[in-house]
Formats: sequence, structure tokens, C-alpha cells
Amino acid sequence: QEVSELLEQKLQQMAAQGELPDVITFAGNGEPSVHPQFAEIVDRTIALRIQYAPQARIAVLSNSTMLHKPVVFDALLKVDDPILKLDGGTAETIRAIDQPVKPFDLEETVALLQRFGSKAIIQTLFVRGTHNGISFDNTTANEVDAWMAHLQRICPSKVMVYTIARDTPAADLTKIGKEELEAIAQKVRTQTGLEVEVSW
Repeated sequence: QEVSELLEQKLQQMAAQGELPDVITFAGNGEPSVHPQFAEIVDRTIALRIQYAPQARIAVLSNSTMLHKPVVFDALLKVDDPILKLDGGTAETIRAIDQPVKPFDLEETVALLQRFGSKAIIQTLFVRGTHNGISFDNTTANEVDAWMAHLQRICPSKVMVYTIARDTPAADLTKIGKEELEAIAQKVRTQTGLEVEVSW
């Protein structure tokens, strides 16, 4: 209720100023889909978008950890831009980077992402370093090739690649250079035909 009320107030204010949003994005410090009323929030947001800003898109930045819950999966299917994380080609690397609190099943995650079809936007953080005594690097040829194989199964509308841009809780992480990110992106474009956007 609080989310809906605050969003409606903001949309009314923006409409009065003649500055309606291009997109309404769920993001921030945490995973939005763990909210117990995530599906209801999405439904109310869609209704408010129709009422106040019908041209605006709705996006959700998700780490893909809650896709196994049908109510979350169905809610994400309703938004215009489900931006879903896949941070590597192997389960070991993804576990090292993302530190999931529950068991992570890469095959299940890729299968669920595949069900989004061309609606999915896959977002991948490229980084190398060490955390809790575990070293990882998802920019190696083997990791990138395995990751691209997953992308070919998923067939997303777009792939977004980026690297760390601000201080992180772990000290021993290395930001990937722009040229290296561009090289990964070009490999994906050439070998899969997918659209790739690079942020650095």
C-alpha cells in the first residue's frame, strides 16, 4: 500500500509538471522480488502506469534468485523489461561472485530464464578477485564461452555487461577495463547475433 501511495503521489506530481517518466524501475539495495507482496506491487504499478503514464515502461532489476517461485516468475513476466542477472558460465563462479544464501542451481536458473524467451534482458557483472579465500574470474575464455552457451539457450532481447563502479564490501576485487568489456561484448555479438550494451 505504501509503495502504491508514494508512486501515485510522484506520478501525479510529475504529470502536473508535464514531465512523466520514460520508465519506472524497481532497483536499489536488495532484491525487489523477495518482498512478500512483490506480485501485488507489480500489479498496482501497472495500474498506476496505465492511469498516469501509459507510455512509460516498467523494469525490474533482479538477481534471478526467486524465479523458482511461480508468483514471482509470473509477476516478472508482466513487466516490460525484466532485467535478470547471470554472472558467469559456471555454478562455481556464480556462487563465488553472488554469494547466494540458499543453494544455487545453474541449470534450473538457465531453464527458468529460457522461459522468458525474448522478453528477458540478461545483465552480467564482470569482475575478478578473491573473497572469503575463494578466487574467481568470469572473464576467462572458458567462463565466457560457457556463459555465451547459456545466452544462446535463453535468447534474450538484449545483454547488458558491466563491471564494478563503486566501492564494494570486498576489498580484493578488480574492475574490468573498458576494452576488455568491449571485447567480450563483441564476441557475443559476433558469435550469437545478440544485442549487447556495455556500461563502464
